[in-house]
Amino acid sequence: MESNRLLQMLLDHPGQYISGEELSRRLSISRTAVWKQINKLRQDGYEFEAVSRKGYRLVHSPERIQKEDVLSRLQTVTFGRQIHVMDVVKTTQDEVRALAEQGVAEGTLVIAEEQTVGRGRQGRKWYSPSGKGIWMSLLLKPRQPISFAAQLTLLTAVAVCRALRKISGVDVGIKWPNDLLIEGRKLCGILVESISEDELLKYCIVGIGIDVNLQLEDIPEELRSVATSLRIESDSKQDRALLIAEILYELEQLYHLYNEEGFAPIGHLWEALSVTIGRQVQIRTPQGESSGVATGLDSSGALLITDQHGQERTIYSGEIQLGRI
Repeated sequence: MESNRLLQMLLDHPGQYISGEELSRRLSISRTAVWKQINKLRQDGYEFEAVSRKGYRLVHSPERIQKEDVLSRLQTVTFGRQIHVMDVVKTTQDEVRALAEQGVAEGTLVIAEEQTVGRGRQGRKWYSPSGKGIWMSLLLKPRQPISFAAQLTLLTAVAVCRALRKISGVDVGIKWPNDLLIEGRKLCGILVESISEDELLKYCIVGIGIDVNLQLEDIPEELRSVATSLRIESDSKQDRALLIAEILYELEQLYHLYNEEGFAPIGHLWEALSVTIGRQVQIRTPQGESSGVATGLDSSGALLITDQHGQERTIYSGEIQLGRI
């Protein structure tokens, strides 16, 4: 492939610029085609300097997540002790689902460098480029009624938020129910999919997608006003293996707390990290749109809002838009 040949040429000349004209001649392609191949490699996590009259220079090759790096940092008993690290998958959710049907243990984790059809809530596409983020799914086997599945989404949001704050030092907050934001821009999405049997949860797949080391040019232009990354916000590159290990630790701790004491302590932690509580919100549900001030969570994890007439409403699902503070 042309991109592989181009990359090898730059790797063979570390620290040196090679002109677009020279690359074009050696590869027998146009200068425009060279530029397109450079951009393709950028999407795969490679970084280049392009200087007029000098050409292109490779300044960074993507670092792959290594299974051993994650395992060496783990503080968990079961979560992440069985890890599958993959290069490119359609979705990590699909990979874990296949493993779950084979009977693998709770806490099994799949990490991918890239997802080709990553998805978020309500079937939305989740942009997940190679080598830049954390795209992973974890298998849980809670023996609870299926109606409790929504609480696991909130629990996961708390765990990820706590881990990101601790490792990066960035002021991450939670938008109900499961988006993590920094200054109003989305950093992380969470998707919990449940499989039930006899009205009980057979297993859950907890999908976590985090924009970790994306730089501004890595984010599609149409998303730059609403999306960000830890690297952009902290102005420093983050260790993805360390982040994964810390997320798994927080998840396991909160999961044990949840199993022992129920949702109440999780709900309190969620409210403390929320950027939703106390804000005016617009809510879109299948039943229509409404608005009010978010006041907290009920015992199930549903959002409580008070409308302009002072009436309290309970929102179990829907899309919300935050008003100004």
